[in-house]
Amino acid sequence: MALQVEVLQETFQQIKERTDEFAISFYENLFHDYPQIQPLFARTNMIEQRKHLIRALMLTIENIRDTETVNDALKQLGERHVQYGALKEYYPDFCAALLKTFELYLGENWTAEVKQAWIDAFAAISQLMLKGAEKKAG
Repeated sequence: MALQVEVLQETFQQIKERTDEFAISFYENLFHDYPQIQPLFARTNMIEQRKHLIRALMLTIENIRDTETVNDALKQLGERHVQYGALKEYYPDFCAALLKTFELYLGENWTAEVKQAWIDAFAAISQLMLKGAEKKAG
């Protein structure tokens, strides 16, 4: 699947000045819409967790053309998430909460093209993370 790199980078740039706010909103959306996930974060420092989320998004989007770096980083992230109790069935929930948050922050710039670009990106990201998770579990 060919990702819409320019669309992803341009729209990510639009939230870059508000990443702290964005991360707070993401976790509010996640826990509100998918309360079954919240226990995974019971012992988590959410300030640090929000920073991890933004760093992972930045690493992915800013290095999206460097597939080796991004692929390795996402597989390692997937491996680590096994230790945190993240299950395969949670990935679509995370993606849905991220899409909802991007839509909120991009407002009128959230077009059908932008939405599809992010759906495709999160599908690719999830696939790579799950490969890492399977390696860890296997």
